[in-house]
Amino acid sequence: VLRLFGFLLTALAAWYLGYFVAVHVPQNTISIAVLQEIGKKPVLRAPAPKRQKCDHWSPCPPGNFAYRILSGGGKQRRAKICFEDEQLLSEGNGNVGSGINIATVNYKTGEVTSTKFFEMWTGDHSREMMDFIRNAPEGTLFLMATHDDGSTKLKNDAKNLVEELGSKEIKNIKFRSSWVFIAAKGFKLPDNIQKEKINHSDQKKNRYSGWPAEIQIEGCIPR
Repeated sequence: VLRLFGFLLTALAAWYLGYFVAVHVPQNTISIAVLQEIGKKPVLRAPAPKRQKCDHWSPCPPGNFAYRILSGGGKQRRAKICFEDEQLLSEGNGNVGSGINIATVNYKTGEVTSTKFFEMWTGDHSREMMDFIRNAPEGTLFLMATHDDGSTKLKNDAKNLVEELGSKEIKNIKFRSSWVFIAAKGFKLPDNIQKEKINHSDQKKNRYSGWPAEIQIEGCIPR
């Protein structure tokens, strides 16, 4: 009798609990997925990485300028020059072209002073580029990048001038070589930063038809 009474009492309690849940808990509030989540340990998710200046992977130390120079690649990918998270030279700015692209920056203030490109395939702009470099005042940063061909009309005296700025590759530049370079006039850049890179056209290795892959350098310059 006691067992039967206990069974009936348990059944009644279970019925009442089910009735209470059905009446007072909104439908779709409890699901199998929710029940499965009960008891699980919370998952800690790392915050999304913060975007750095000029799309660097890690931030520059305080008191440093950030730079990133990207050469052109193929017919469609134009050169880009970024300094302190400002696109000094890009297709979107409308100030980039075939040949050698140059942006100049005042090292003391970090402000861009000029941007220009010098076509080196059909035009005779080698002397014009030399005048541009020579007329820049002391304390100027030069950021240079090629797109398409930067060598055919580039004369030896212009190469010598760029070499005087510290280039080790300007005399090795060939037809459609991808080349990027950063230099200083009137002062010396730190030895441990990326200053130059070159990639030559090679029909067996080219990323694009007749074009080598674009290349880039980036880094931080103490103010």
